[in-house]
Amino acid sequence: MIQDIEPRIFNNIFKNIPAQPQDLFLAYDGENILIHEDRDKLWYPSFSDFEDHFPRLREEAQFLFTIDAINYYLVSKKGLDSIDGWTYATTSRFRTEPKYWRSFAGSVGWQLNRWYDNHHFCSKCGKQMERSEKERTLYCESCGFQAYPTISPCVIVAVYDGDRLLLTKYAGRAYNRYALVAGFVEIGENLEQAVIREVKEEVGLQVKNLKFYKSQPWPFSDSLLAGFYAELDGNDVITLQEDELALAVWMHRDDITEEELKISLTGEMMEAFRTGTVKLQD
Repeated sequence: MIQDIEPRIFNNIFKNIPAQPQDLFLAYDGENILIHEDRDKLWYPSFSDFEDHFPRLREEAQFLFTIDAINYYLVSKKGLDSIDGWTYATTSRFRTEPKYWRSFAGSVGWQLNRWYDNHHFCSKCGKQMERSEKERTLYCESCGFQAYPTISPCVIVAVYDGDRLLLTKYAGRAYNRYALVAGFVEIGENLEQAVIREVKEEVGLQVKNLKFYKSQPWPFSDSLLAGFYAELDGNDVITLQEDELALAVWMHRDDITEEELKISLTGEMMEAFRTGTVKLQD
């Protein structure tokens, strides 16, 4: 999955340290990220690449995280693509980059960039928020309100019936590959309750024998995903929630297409069912 970047090591411990010329930075323009245009991979800039044209860029940078011994920073300066060799590319590249550590760095940085952008002002009193020098938090000097990075819990549910797996396609989205039942956890419910509710809401089915599989950080939607396998309980007739799903079908494991993009928990769970590598029956 996208966070599986071994042997590289991702370290999200916050540091209040100034950027150095050799450090890398991430710069975003909406849903685009600054990369070197002549590379066939996500090649992020270092501060040394921009020192001649933007000598104060390091002073404006916000520390993000470290991968191995390289510190990554966030930069909000505009016009960086005016330098020859650098351009803004779509963040959809995160889904196809073969080196997961590049995708993971870019997507986590994008998540933090959205958080900073969405919290310029205090939601309680309206005053400007300040960045803490001690931890990854924003605070309001006026009323004391604090904001931490947004992380929303979400369940991914692989509903199965013997050798059949329930596959879905989202409604109204550009992404049109097969997926699984999924949804955010609501207030006052645990993960297992969310699984049962989402399956009932989206496809009208009852499930039993819930089995937790694995979790995954998913920066694209500011989420923490929790994957479950759930056995069909009773009638297999699908009642589609059409505002959420365009399609829901039962598919035999032999007919499921091999997963090529192995960045997501959904894809890994579908592949594990297809190959029979996940044990679902005692």
